[in-house]
Amino acid sequence: MTPFSRFVAASGLTNLGDGVATLAWAWLATHLTRDPMLVASVPVALRLPWFLGAVPAGLVTDRVDRRHLILWMDAVRAAAFLIVTLAVWASLPLSDAPERGVAMPWLFALLLIAALVVGLAEVFRDNAAQTMLPALVPHNTLERANGRLWSVELVGNQLAGPAMGALLIAWALPLPFGLNALAYAIALVLVWQVRGSFRPEATKVRNWRRELREGFDFLAGAHLLRTLALITGAWNLLFSMVTIALVLHVQENLGLGAPAYGLILSAGAAGGIIGGLWGGIVVRWLGPGKTAQWMLAVSAPAFLAMALASGPVTLAIVMVAFQFSGIVWNMVSVSYRQRFIPNALLGRVNSLYRLLAWGMMPVGLLLSGLSVRLAEHVVERSVALTVPFGLAAVGALALVLVGWRALGRGFAETGTVRPHSRQETGASA
Repeated sequence: MTPFSRFVAASGLTNLGDGVATLAWAWLATHLTRDPMLVASVPVALRLPWFLGAVPAGLVTDRVDRRHLILWMDAVRAAAFLIVTLAVWASLPLSDAPERGVAMPWLFALLLIAALVVGLAEVFRDNAAQTMLPALVPHNTLERANGRLWSVELVGNQLAGPAMGALLIAWALPLPFGLNALAYAIALVLVWQVRGSFRPEATKVRNWRRELREGFDFLAGAHLLRTLALITGAWNLLFSMVTIALVLHVQENLGLGAPAYGLILSAGAAGGIIGGLWGGIVVRWLGPGKTAQWMLAVSAPAFLAMALASGPVTLAIVMVAFQFSGIVWNMVSVSYRQRFIPNALLGRVNSLYRLLAWGMMPVGLLLSGLSVRLAEHVVERSVALTVPFGLAAVGALALVLVGWRALGRGFAETGTVRPHSRQETGASA
């Protein structure tokens, strides 16, 4: 296997585990409580580290060998999932979840702590992986490499993972978490086998304030990069509102169980895989600016359609279109910043970008739970569960109106970005 193939295989395995956990985290939370705010607190714990840890992750990524950082973070996540596996197994059988409060406070607290640890490790791991990829492939093939990587990740994360997680949950609650621990352990071995040095060129002075300022100044001075980060951050806030609402909406309004929900997520992943495989053609056909504009425009009708879907088939079709547009958007934005940002700054600028892009996700999750709880005072619960979808649709429409011209102008002014001289390819870099 080539170094890039090992890298892709490891990412596929970790994303298979993440896909299983995508369903398992929220589903286990609903077995302990039916309170929307408390259910939302588990994904908040997973995403909060993106706000707290993004900047330190960028500083660390630009100082150490990025492969070594990935290895350590995969080891941490494997250990965390193993602990959750043992804790859930020891707690069986679980008592009925109350409408307010928590059935087993100690298990719920452990779930939150484990989610924080896993989320923090993910911040460091993902930042290192995105900055390591440009050293594995030629830079004129970044869209294709990212598309292949994301297609493999989506197969695990959203196609096979949720369906497998649903089956494992139906069999035994601890199994999804145990599978995660095993997946991370195997991925660790694969990344360990990728040979080469992936340490960026050291700066003359090691001063975290100066290094952070360099990254901030670069992002602040790059108009299009900053625009992409702000739009992605606002979109992620809206997407997070929908993500947690979808679990309860599917359970209570559509009356579906874990297997059906897993298949709906898997259908959406199929759309993402198509985007990963064919998105490069879309980008070449429309150009990066038009592609970004139209992929963003899909969001508002998709959010609204999720709430109006009459059954699992309709909802699955909506998820296909939604995931396709999201992956093609990422193909444009991530490939652009991998080319545009110098290697010595890539970790810091990438982390600041993702602080803006991912740091808003906990806010969206909290707003989702809060909006449902407030709406329950005015309308019946079935209607209240659809409120986050409506709010997300309105927000997405506003985002399109504000961002359409900025994206078109930004890509038009930038044109074709010349790769920096540091962007030599090869695993031996």
